[in-house]
Amino acid sequence: MSARDAAAASESADAEAAWDARFITGDERALEHVYRRWSPVVFTLALRSLGDRTDAEDVTQKTFVSAWTSRASFDPSRARLSTWIVAIAKRRIADTHEARARVRALQEQLQRVTRPDDLVTDEVDLGETVLVAQEMERLEPDARRVMRMAFFDDLTHQEISRRLDMPLGTVKSHIRRSLERMRTRLEVTHAAH
Repeated sequence: MSARDAAAASESADAEAAWDARFITGDERALEHVYRRWSPVVFTLALRSLGDRTDAEDVTQKTFVSAWTSRASFDPSRARLSTWIVAIAKRRIADTHEARARVRALQEQLQRVTRPDDLVTDEVDLGETVLVAQEMERLEPDARRVMRMAFFDDLTHQEISRRLDMPLGTVKSHIRRSLERMRTRLEVTHAAH
């Protein structure tokens, strides 16, 4: 390696360390830089492991949300920021594999205990389904995410808290307030018809 190459490598490492320090202090431009720099790596890891583009996109988003919300716990003396982000990504990939395994196990269990006649259900009221979906969309983004995880992903309050890195009390409050808002709006809608 020539002296010029060594100087360029040192300068590049110094610049990267400066971005890392800005990231740790909460500089959103640093988050943008880190995301631009490392999201393709995280996405590729997730896609190769999961084999599904949508799941890989979700893992990428969850990885950077987790990194951003827990940035104070990053210790540059223990690892590089890129290494830390890849470790978070691996945990999110593992979470997705676990969720898939739970779904498969539930599907297998349902197939073992369900008779074909049990699968025939009453007609679904499409109007009510659309109405509930519209009410969900009216919720604030954090509340909507919590509600989807609770009712569509069937996660416990603790699992939601852990996955979103959100205090348990906040998760419960989001669910309670959202249910109250939706009930009130739906009661008004039904009264009008």
